[in-house]
Amino acid sequence: MYFAQLAVNGLVQGLVISLAAMSITLVFGIVRFPNAATGDVMTVGAFSGLVVYPMTGSLLASGIFAVIVTAAVALISHLLVFRRLAGRSVVALLVASIGVGFVLRSIMGLVFGHQPMVFSMPLSRPYRIGGLAINPLDLQLALLAAVMLALAFAVLHLTPIGRQMRAVADNPSLARVSGIRSGRVLAALWVLAGAIAGAGGVMLGVKTVVNPEMGWDMLMPAFAAAIFGGIGSPAGALLAGLILGVVQEMSTPFVGFTYKIALSFAIMLVVLLRRPTGLLGRIEGVR
Repeated sequence: MYFAQLAVNGLVQGLVISLAAMSITLVFGIVRFPNAATGDVMTVGAFSGLVVYPMTGSLLASGIFAVIVTAAVALISHLLVFRRLAGRSVVALLVASIGVGFVLRSIMGLVFGHQPMVFSMPLSRPYRIGGLAINPLDLQLALLAAVMLALAFAVLHLTPIGRQMRAVADNPSLARVSGIRSGRVLAALWVLAGAIAGAGGVMLGVKTVVNPEMGWDMLMPAFAAAIFGGIGSPAGALLAGLILGVVQEMSTPFVGFTYKIALSFAIMLVVLLRRPTGLLGRIEGVR
């Protein structure tokens, strides 16, 4: 029962990793570079939610506000930086994303300082199901993640712009010949990726502490999940994030808090040795 409790606790952490990994994999699937600013966009989301929560007392309202802010931040970063670097090398785009992340981190530090801050959440009794204790706050966070994930998959699979995104990801040349407007698709992509990262940032802030470096610390597990799930596969990112979150939590009694993140990379390497494309990835030629 002890390990079952750890697994339940790991699901919320897994959802945070999943959201971050999905934001990374969406950008990589279309723009073809690893966005190192994802963690810092999550930080913007956490601070945005932290500002609104005392005024509303609603985690949902904080999440909605954070999603709007981070979607706008991601779109602005696209318009000011990444769109101007279209056609440049992966290294150039990666370095640019590191720079964008540094700017966001510095702004958060200047505005809010570097002292850790917390969401002042009310205490509540856990629900008891069998021998398991379910924290009501974890249920709220899981609901927030579920709503964001449902919206993301609905956009990708049920809307014209989502179908255009997937068409560009599958075959950019054919999509261009078919008349798909890449500018519109890229703008929508960055809005969606930013919104997903913002929701993850609020969840991370509630579960830990909010400071300008928090998103940077989440970046490595998020990249591990994106690669583990199959880079470019949103469903793979979701599955891999959940697996890594549960495994990290269940391994803590054995390896301690310090090394549980390293375990994520060990699992990723083992899977990639057996399946180089990740859990749900596909083998693709170089474009």
